[in-house]
Parts: sequence; structure tokens; C-alpha cells
Amino acid sequence: MNVEKNFCQHPKKLAGIFKNFRLDWGLVITYLVLIIMIVIVFYPITWIVSSSFNPGRSLSGSQLLPRNPTLDHYRVLFNETDYLLWYKNTLKIAIINSALSVVLTTMTAYAFSRFRFWGRKMAMMTFLIIQMFPGAMGMIAIYVLLLRLNLLDTHLGLILVYAGGQIPFNTWIMKGYLDTIPKSIEEAAYIDGAGHLTVFYRIMLPLALPIISVVALFNFFGPMFDYILPRIILRSPSNYTLALGLHQFVSQQFANNFTRFAAGAVLVAFPIAVVYLLLQKLLISGLTKGAVK
Repeated sequence: MNVEKNFCQHPKKLAGIFKNFRLDWGLVITYLVLIIMIVIVFYPITWIVSSSFNPGRSLSGSQLLPRNPTLDHYRVLFNETDYLLWYKNTLKIAIINSALSVVLTTMTAYAFSRFRFWGRKMAMMTFLIIQMFPGAMGMIAIYVLLLRLNLLDTHLGLILVYAGGQIPFNTWIMKGYLDTIPKSIEEAAYIDGAGHLTVFYRIMLPLALPIISVVALFNFFGPMFDYILPRIILRSPSNYTLALGLHQFVSQQFANNFTRFAAGAVLVAFPIAVVYLLLQKLLISGLTKGAVK
């Protein structure tokens, strides 16, 4: 009797559940958009990685899951090309640029954040206006300037352009972060007899480590992928960066090798992706706190 009663009530319960169910179309559309974006982002990455293991030279015959995977492209990169030299040049430029940018930016941002001087607001506004113009507008001026300074076709010239060009943006985000640090901490140090340099090095720098990490990594990643500035400044093959060297694989009319290019691109992107994943929380913390005052 109880079984029959429960059986009769079960359809009623199901009907009540479906009656109260409301499909959230906004949530459905959100998930569809996210799925589409994931496919758009990860499909090219997956294709490049798989192409680096495909035999042959062209991407047109590559398969997403290679039937006969090979490491020949990686072997050729290390044994028959100047890939290691390009990697060395790029790392040198990236590391020096990152360190120089951190030094220049931290001192500039600290001055704008903690001191009041004539022209401060005008300088910050100038930094903001500079960001509105595309970098391509200054390419000719950069070329002529480096030519007259005898810095054309040198890594030093490229590093100076990178470091100087990033000062306005880096200063803005670092100043925003420093503004969130209470001034009472510095005032307590001044009362104890500390000077400006002591406060800067022993108090402000440790507290600003998240945003310093952001600036350092951004200025390290930039030269790893940039092609335009090295193409304009560097001429000698011995000074080539990874972007210039890899471009040779796909720019020759009768000797294109896209699969070898894919292998080189994977070796560039993999360590950067690992570093980003390891420092993701630190990067997000620095960006979010530096975005607002």
C-alpha cells in the first residue's frame, strides 16, 4: 500500500520540481561565451604544440594528434641553427631591461607618490598623454637618435629603448600601488631617525614587492616576443633575438619551415607560461592594488 502511495506521489513531486525550474538564459549565454573563448585561445596553442612534433615542413599537413611524432625539429634547432645564440641574446636583453626598468620605475614612482614638487602633476599628466599615442609614431625618431649615438645594431640601444619607453606606464601602476601604503609607516621610521634612502630601501621596497614583481616580469616578457623594435634596430645576425631568428624560418620564399618555427615558439612560450603560473597570485595582487588609489 505504501509502495503504491509513494509511486503515485513521485510523479507529482517531479512535476513540482520542473514547474519551479527556471532556465537562467543569462548564465547559459555566459557559459557559451566562455567555452567559445576557451576554444579560440587554446586551439591555436594546441595546434602549434602538435605541429612541432609533426614530420614535414608545412602546417597544412599537420595533424592535431600526430601519427608519427618526431623530435627532429627540436634537434635541428639546437644542432643546425643559431637558436641558442638567439635565446642567449634575448635573455640578456630581457634580464637587463627588467632590472633597469625596476630601478628607474621604483625611484620615479616613489618620488611622485611621496613628495610634492613643482611640475609633479604636469609630469604625471604628460606620462598619461604619452600612453595615448602608438609606439609606431616614434620609430623613425628612435632610429635616427640611435644612429647619431652610434647605438644602432647594438643590444644596449635596444635595451635603452625598451626601458625608457616603459617608464610612463610602469610609473603609473607603481605609483598607484605606493599610494595604498600608509604614510604612517614611513613617519614612524623618520621619527626613529631613518633617512629617505633608508625608508625607501628597507621599508618601501619590501612592501612594494608585488608591484615590483609585476613590473619586472612585464619588462622581462616584452623583449621575448617583440619583433618590430629588434627588426628596426638590429642588423647583424649575431645580434638577432628569438623573434628575428624564428622569422627566418617562415620568411623565405622557397625554404619555409613552419614546423621548425612551431618548435622554436613552444620553447619560448613554455618557460614563460610556467613562471606566470607560479607567480600568478603575486601578479594579480600587484595589478589589482596598483590599479586604484
